[in-house]
Amino acid sequence: MITYLASAPIKNNSVCLLRIDLNIESPKDLFRLESIIPTMEFLRKKKKRIVILSHRGRPQSLQGILNFEYRVSDEDKKKYTLKPFANVLSNRMREKVQFLDAVNIEDIKDEIQKSGANIFLLENLRFWKEEEIDSVEFGKRLASIGDFYVNDAFAVSHRANASVSAITRFLPSYGGLLLKKELENLDMVMHNSKHPLAILIGGAKVIDKVGMVKFFWKKADAFLFGGGSANTCLAARGIPVGSSLVDEKAFDDIRPYLASIKIHLPVDMEVLEGKILDIGAKTVSEYAKVIARAKTIIWNGPMGLFEKKKFSHGTEGIWKAILKNKKAMVIVGGGETLASLKLLGAKRKVPKNIFLSTGGGAMLAYLSGEKLPGIEVLKK
Repeated sequence: MITYLASAPIKNNSVCLLRIDLNIESPKDLFRLESIIPTMEFLRKKKKRIVILSHRGRPQSLQGILNFEYRVSDEDKKKYTLKPFANVLSNRMREKVQFLDAVNIEDIKDEIQKSGANIFLLENLRFWKEEEIDSVEFGKRLASIGDFYVNDAFAVSHRANASVSAITRFLPSYGGLLLKKELENLDMVMHNSKHPLAILIGGAKVIDKVGMVKFFWKKADAFLFGGGSANTCLAARGIPVGSSLVDEKAFDDIRPYLASIKIHLPVDMEVLEGKILDIGAKTVSEYAKVIARAKTIIWNGPMGLFEKKKFSHGTEGIWKAILKNKKAMVIVGGGETLASLKLLGAKRKVPKNIFLSTGGGAMLAYLSGEKLPGIEVLKK
């Protein structure tokens, strides 16, 4: 049983280590930032000091042995630093968020003690080698910065990293408000979904989504494929797809399901130079009929190369079909899928029946029935 922040026995004058997910290209991408604001405001009202922990990108220049100090190239530091987020968070919280760029944990603790600020943002955790190997000692050193730990980073909870897993050995640890919302919504579609249940699978790799197909195979009424995932299914059936993006590693795993009437594949496609880059208008129309009847919908992965206008119509059409269904419980996840919301215009509001999950890989893993390391360690 996870103890969530709202009911956690937190002492006065304590420091919270808040794990969030800022693994986004631009600080202007406000979705993930906005999603963690309720937890930060809750902590601020409780008069807690907050030290924000996050990672960003995959720095390739880590050098030297494991020594609990980060060593990255100037190029990687410039590209992956979390410093720009400090100003964004300061503006959103209307309170100074102090950026901590010391390379040594003891120096970080000294900075916090001497500061008059109440909210801090630690530099990119992946600048330390110890983070991704789930170093127990690094987790212990991180834990020494605060008095209790809150995981509000569902999107990284499928990874056994020091700031997600090892750190919980040394501090009282709780789930954040966002994590609670994520798990409640995903548990709903996994165990109490209404029928018809339609699952839309797009994006590049089918191999990452086969687990979800297996888990929902007896529960779901329809699987609608698009994007590179559809190309892989077509190729696995022996249908020529030219030079289209295909995930050959998934052939053996997905092939046993392809003869079923539950599987829906594109009947027409948009093609350029031998590459399938979007589902066609007839396919959008057929998929829209299934979506209109559905009472539960799960969607992960765009239907095509939506970044280019010519190949955005499939993904846009699916969004419009989903928005028309006001009665279905809808879960949408994956970075690219959420990014495709811009096709509908910046002012488009998402209805209350649609839950936008911050998780991509974590959502797929959870919906496959896997045990997520970052979730399991909270069950104390």
